[in-house]
Amino acid sequence: METIKLKNIRTFSYHGCLVEEGKIGSDYAVDLEIKADLQQSTQSDELIDTVDYVHLNRIVVEEMAIRSKLLEHVAKRINTRVLAEIPMVMKTIVEVSKINPPIGGDVESVTIILEETRN
Repeated sequence: METIKLKNIRTFSYHGCLVEEGKIGSDYAVDLEIKADLQQSTQSDELIDTVDYVHLNRIVVEEMAIRSKLLEHVAKRINTRVLAEIPMVMKTIVEVSKINPPIGGDVESVTIILEETRN
């Protein structure tokens, strides 16, 4: 299995349990790593034989636009969609980070990491 990583996909989203978070919004960063057999694309040099980064980024951006109370929930949706829409992907690892979370302290970010493997 080979790896593709999309690092620091930045979004402005409205996730959180607090009512204010749903109104004010916050900055987020998402890292997405996928595992797939990319051997054919190393030989063919054709987009059809690999996982399209544009598709992966679109999934992240669209799922981040749907409000969730918990980062775990949005991370699960991202993993589920990647596996459902891209049959070549065998494993997903997504990290969703809330930048400057409102937790009453000087915290740069809080991150949830979720992994999912195709059955």
